[in-house]
Amino acid sequence: MPSTATLDRKTARLRDYLTLARFDHITKHVFIIPGLILAYALREPSLLDAPQRVVIGFVVAIAIASANYVINEWLDREFDAHHPSKHHRKAVSLQLSPALVYVEYLAFAGVGLSLAAWMGGSFFVFSIVFLASGLVYNVQPIRSKDRPFLDVISESVNNPIRLTLGWLMIDPSSMPPVSLLLAYWTGGAFLMGSKRLSEYRDITAAVGLETLTRYRKSFAGYTAESLVVSCLVYAMLSSFFLGVFLIKYRVEYVLAFPFIAGLFGCYLWLSMLPDSIAQRPERMFRSRRLMATLGVTVSVLLVLSFLDLAGLSTLTNRSFTPADMLPGHRK
Repeated sequence: MPSTATLDRKTARLRDYLTLARFDHITKHVFIIPGLILAYALREPSLLDAPQRVVIGFVVAIAIASANYVINEWLDREFDAHHPSKHHRKAVSLQLSPALVYVEYLAFAGVGLSLAAWMGGSFFVFSIVFLASGLVYNVQPIRSKDRPFLDVISESVNNPIRLTLGWLMIDPSSMPPVSLLLAYWTGGAFLMGSKRLSEYRDITAAVGLETLTRYRKSFAGYTAESLVVSCLVYAMLSSFFLGVFLIKYRVEYVLAFPFIAGLFGCYLWLSMLPDSIAQRPERMFRSRRLMATLGVTVSVLLVLSFLDLAGLSTLTNRSFTPADMLPGHRK
């Protein structure tokens, strides 16, 4: 028999179902763009059909991400009821038809995979992986979002998937370097870890740890200290893999590393602020400081993508400075 709370909720309209797809999160697909740029800069492929592939590729990414958001919001509705702001979501506040929710999920997934099949090859395979990642993250019996640390690692896998989709839009004949994928993955883990840290600090201070763990079971395995340490580890791993990629594939990118480090620092600083945008990454463009730092970093990377500096090749060669060349050396 339906509960009183269920009976009191209004019946959802069509546009309420569409909000489950979270089209306002389209900004997250900005992580596809580096894949486009790097594939062109490093592989120099033919761009004859690139515009068509890029447009269709973005539609695929948006459709599959929307399918993942639909299943996420539907299966999280009982947990989101304990979150200070997510309890306003339509799946929590309105009466939805389970059948219509699953039809919406299948519709977005179907559109995404159909277009991905037209793209063919590895792009289709990674589109399936993108969709499967949403099931692993949200659906029992795995539901990785309920397990500390695994929740961050499994959620951030979307980053290298998006990078790969962007790369394959430009060059369907090759895959991104493993070092770049791992840098992207651990960098995404840093972002998601910072999000968890911000949520932990704010929600615990407002309503207590017990309510926080009702919202997300994984928080029972976290402390503020462990989250800070995990962010540090993710950032160091991302820097390591990024360094491997920079030296191996385009040494000029080394000059952008201070700007990249500044970007990490800026985001961690934001996660420490009350009601931080780190809790809502889709709104990160509202931070002028973060956008300024990102803009400078992207600009530097763009310039270095097409600027050859022969003198930097010495960084990849083994060399030692003779002691007698140092000031004050006595023979």
